[in-house]
Amino acid sequence: MVTATEVGRLSGECTLWRDTLRSFRNRFSNHQSQLMEIASNQTHHDVLLEVEHLHNQFHIQLINIHDLKQSIKRHMGKISLERSNRGHVTDDTLARHEFLYDEYQRLDTTLHIISREFDRFVKYISQK
Repeated sequence: MVTATEVGRLSGECTLWRDTLRSFRNRFSNHQSQLMEIASNQTHHDVLLEVEHLHNQFHIQLINIHDLKQSIKRHMGKISLERSNRGHVTDDTLARHEFLYDEYQRLDTTLHIISREFDRFVKYISQK
């Protein structure tokens, strides 16, 4: 059985994950805008291919961010409901929490990689 303190920790982790994903969503939306501005001044084929690649990555990852945030939100609702009804969360909910943590870690890693790729691209373009 999970104690009230541990339930609070689970909820806190979920809130942290959602806040981090929200921050990435904002960053990637800004990156998309910046990318479109860069693209409007480019004619070189290789640069435009990289713009297209990054644009596609931002689009895909914004969808992934949204989907994971929604999964975490539903999970938080289940934690709250179980805490209210039973006073603790079930083993299934704990397993789901671990699964979501793994998903969050994978997405966080991917988002950092794409963000660094974008930063390198912007630096490359600014040196041209």
